[in-house]
Amino acid sequence: MRSRRTTLAVPGSNPRFIEKAQGLPADEIFLDLEDAVAPSAKEGARKTVVAALNDGDWAGKTRVVRINDLETHWAYRDVIEVVEGAGANLDAVMLPKASDASHVRWLDRLLTQIEKAMGFEVGRIGIEAQIEDAKGMVNIDAIAASSPRLEALVFGPGDLMASINMRTLVVGEQPPGYTEGDAYHYILMRILMAARANDLQAIDGPYFNVRDVDAFTRVAKRSAALGFDGKWVLHPAQIDAGNAVFSPSQEDYDRAELILDAYEHYVTVEGRGAATLGDEMIDEASRKMALVVAAKGRAAGMARTERFDAPAS
Repeated sequence: MRSRRTTLAVPGSNPRFIEKAQGLPADEIFLDLEDAVAPSAKEGARKTVVAALNDGDWAGKTRVVRINDLETHWAYRDVIEVVEGAGANLDAVMLPKASDASHVRWLDRLLTQIEKAMGFEVGRIGIEAQIEDAKGMVNIDAIAASSPRLEALVFGPGDLMASINMRTLVVGEQPPGYTEGDAYHYILMRILMAARANDLQAIDGPYFNVRDVDAFTRVAKRSAALGFDGKWVLHPAQIDAGNAVFSPSQEDYDRAELILDAYEHYVTVEGRGAATLGDEMIDEASRKMALVVAAKGRAAGMARTERFDAPAS
């Protein structure tokens, strides 16, 4: 899986922002052709995005373009122009307002047709599906299973909040009057369950108060604790905080790698199904939990500081 601890939104019509984004430490950059681009600028933005993908330095970053939603007349041209023009330098296409599995299948077929016509590797370009309304939430299991290209489900809080008439104007914060629990818990868990059941990543949506990094961190910790893989960021100030929140601590990463090494030793060398590591019992369930933490640490480029020493026989 690609690392998506932080997914930075960049207007596809703004060359200055696009150039700056190339030097920022976000795991993923998505060049936006949808909400961040005015209707009169959308056609020109496609050309700007193609040039940026082909000529920019995106080393170490996942390169994504968000197209316009399928109910608009821009969507099909977004896909055709961007993929024909820069498909070799594109990792995934983000599909906004994915409310039905047929939306994802449409994009999958169109990508396949373009790849075949252009001589690209068929199936290499992935899809991220953005869940942004009540219909998408109800259909999320079918959406999550709709295409082998699908890599991630993305929470779109602003449109979804409007879709269910949630009484708030602050995207990412609890609605006024909601004082018990978390108003987004069901939504986040529903996205997470559908993603994990289909081996997909789950990405939390943006927090709009871009200057309040403490508040962003608080909200990011909520979804990270549940098991989300990352979160959208709208401003460079949010990137370091997001990367930290969605990476394991050094202590946890080292512990996870030690558990994996110890379990492998005891199972393959000593033929045991359970053992101890220090004062902790470890078994197959421990291995699965450690795999999750270790994978996140490896994706974040973390290095081990401890090694497992097998006990003398």
